[in-house]
Amino acid sequence: MSNQSPRKVIPIKLEPPSSLTAAQRSTVLDVCARLKALPGALLPVLHAVQESLSFVPKDSLSIIASELNLSIAEVHGVVSFYHYFRQTRPGRHVVHLCRAEACQAVGAQSLEAHAKATLKIDFHGTTADGAISLEPVYCLGNCALGPSVMIDEQLQGRVTEQRFDSLVTEMRARS
Repeated sequence: MSNQSPRKVIPIKLEPPSSLTAAQRSTVLDVCARLKALPGALLPVLHAVQESLSFVPKDSLSIIASELNLSIAEVHGVVSFYHYFRQTRPGRHVVHLCRAEACQAVGAQSLEAHAKATLKIDFHGTTADGAISLEPVYCLGNCALGPSVMIDEQLQGRVTEQRFDSLVTEMRARS
């Protein structure tokens, strides 16, 4: 009989395969290489990744963390804290609806309810056809012309429910 205790087997947790395409992975690595020397490089890197890919894919966080010598938790914390960063691919058109007090004072809450009902999505959602994503924003700086929305970087003021419907029709025609 042996006096040695049996060896413990420590299971290795395998990481799931990445959903990033080779092109997306290359883009993330290129952005990191180009910007990682900047002081506080994380935000510029995240902005550049989102600008290039239209969102910050979940599977890119570990790459960014590794390239910037940060923990995945640090990168995830920043991405999840700032509402600007999208972690899923947006629709072909993005509608930002202002939720600031000035817009709420002139009807933004009813416009919000109308937009959600018309598009059949909630904030951070995308229509079933992939055409439109709806995002909240907490000021568009267009307070005198509220309620305001921004569609694909184009600011719109005094948006009524009827005008919203017209803008949606125009967006769908361009898709």
